[in-house]
Amino acid sequence: MTNRIAFQGEPGAYSHQACHSARPDMEALPCRTFEDAIEAVREGRADLAMLPVENSTYGRVADIHSLLPNSGLHIIDEAFVRVHINLLALPGTRLEQVTHAMSHTVLLGQCKDFLRRHDIHRVTGADTAGSAKLVAEKGDPTLAALAGDLAGEIYGLDLLARHIEDHQNNTTRFLLMSREPDHSRRGTAGMMTSFVFEVRNIPAALYKAMGGFATNGVNMTKLESYMIDGSFTATQFYADIEGHPEDDNVRLALDELDYFTSHISTLGVYPADPQRY
Repeated sequence: MTNRIAFQGEPGAYSHQACHSARPDMEALPCRTFEDAIEAVREGRADLAMLPVENSTYGRVADIHSLLPNSGLHIIDEAFVRVHINLLALPGTRLEQVTHAMSHTVLLGQCKDFLRRHDIHRVTGADTAGSAKLVAEKGDPTLAALAGDLAGEIYGLDLLARHIEDHQNNTTRFLLMSREPDHSRRGTAGMMTSFVFEVRNIPAALYKAMGGFATNGVNMTKLESYMIDGSFTATQFYADIEGHPEDDNVRLALDELDYFTSHISTLGVYPADPQRY
């Protein structure tokens, strides 16, 4: 055990903040890309990877769902993290001095109202914490960063405005990935099961495959499709359902799904985060 949890981004990124919230006893390991975070776990340099999969304002995180099936890792937990966005600047800077704000394009789009009111121009940065780091290094009081509390603490920036996001329910869902699966029943909010599948090439295959979940009373909370290897004819589906594969109704639904699919792969069985509800 390394007692490390890998994440994508610079120290102070929201994924880093999620690591602190969900696994405060573990050392956070920053990685350049999502693939690097996954590889750190596969190679044993970290025990877990913290991967963002979707945001309540922005939608799904690009590329993540296509990375999960081939990662060789298993989902063992989920974490819903409230994303609070702050305006961070050099120590001693006043709000009226700031003319430009830098951050990841996703965050820039989530603070339009505040930036418009204060006539602050948007500057696209590589990521949130990286933008905070650059603001600290440049020493320009007219340039601020949009990032979380942890980034401000790490890079010694002043908090000029707190929680400036347009939507007050702005939340990101993260998945915790491990080398080994854990299908044990745990948590207080029930279990979730995530899997990917390909339907057989027959008429109405997807409609028929989904029928088993409806007739057996299994709630499907997510169903997304994406192409495989750039092919327009090979489509893979990612699904999240409530319940454990050993539950009678879930077992029956998955048996029916199996009949209409050419491939099913379970990505994880894990406790639902109470914040899901």
